[in-house]
Amino acid sequence: MTESRTHTLFSFGTLMDERVQTALFGGAVPTSPASLAGYTTRPLKITDPAVIAASGLDVHLILERRLGASVEGAVLHLTDQELAAADAYEVDDYTRRRVVLSSGESTWAYLDAKPLRPAERIVIVGDSIAYGRCDPRGGWAGHLAAAHIAGNEAERRLFNLAVPGSTLADVGEQTPALLAARRPDTLLVAAGINDSAVPLAAAEANADADADADGTADFTHLTAGLDALAATALGHNARLVVAGPSWLDEERTRDYEGLRFTRARALALRAFLRAWCEANHIDHLDLWEALRERTDLLADGLHPTAEGHRALYEHLDALGR
Repeated sequence: MTESRTHTLFSFGTLMDERVQTALFGGAVPTSPASLAGYTTRPLKITDPAVIAASGLDVHLILERRLGASVEGAVLHLTDQELAAADAYEVDDYTRRRVVLSSGESTWAYLDAKPLRPAERIVIVGDSIAYGRCDPRGGWAGHLAAAHIAGNEAERRLFNLAVPGSTLADVGEQTPALLAARRPDTLLVAAGINDSAVPLAAAEANADADADADGTADFTHLTAGLDALAATALGHNARLVVAGPSWLDEERTRDYEGLRFTRARALALRAFLRAWCEANHIDHLDLWEALRERTDLLADGLHPTAEGHRALYEHLDALGR
């Protein structure tokens, strides 16, 4: 029984070459012309000998965002096995993500593994840490905006729409109405730790609610909101990137404005976000280590100082750009 071709993959480079297809898939695969709006390409130096041998080239192309541009290519129709072979062929500079073709169809494509590097127009949504609380210069998002726009002041934009106190449910509800006017190509969801908080009264009444001591708190109720954010981003042909949470000083946050924040629950949220992103081929920028054990970089145990925001930005920049 022949395995069905259930996957589509947009190619704009060597995967369209019949010799490469033969090397990877055992023969040519069904293809159809397609274009990808909102992107352009740049050259990428390849050093993997196997990839060079298959393609005959040591310079491939990689996608980056450009409002008003488009890339011509083809859609490959692949089986599970062929898609896995394509994944193995692509070097670590690439990662497979969902995109929307000019026709409106959703498909896979190989994008830059550094999710913020190819971005042109970034929208940030999230909570008070993303908003920049405790840093008059706008926090880590302000640092990111300055660096991003400086790279191409005429075309690059960053919109920080974070709202202090927001949970992922709030973000999921508020974000769809905010995107059209900004025309984002990247939606950066700063998943803080508000979702890990337990009302203090409940925590005191039930020790188990304080923080699951083994770090196994269940955050699957966030799945629907994250799925909705993924659909919203894809609807705008934007790349979804989930960042966070960051480290907290539990000794100073166990009674915080009527809420209890604990490290075990924050770590459980971190594990949940990582697993959801991996399962859905979404980029996750893990900010935990940036402030780990650096109590001096937290103004109140939860919000970074100006220096803490700088540390968060430098960590995020290394992961994402």
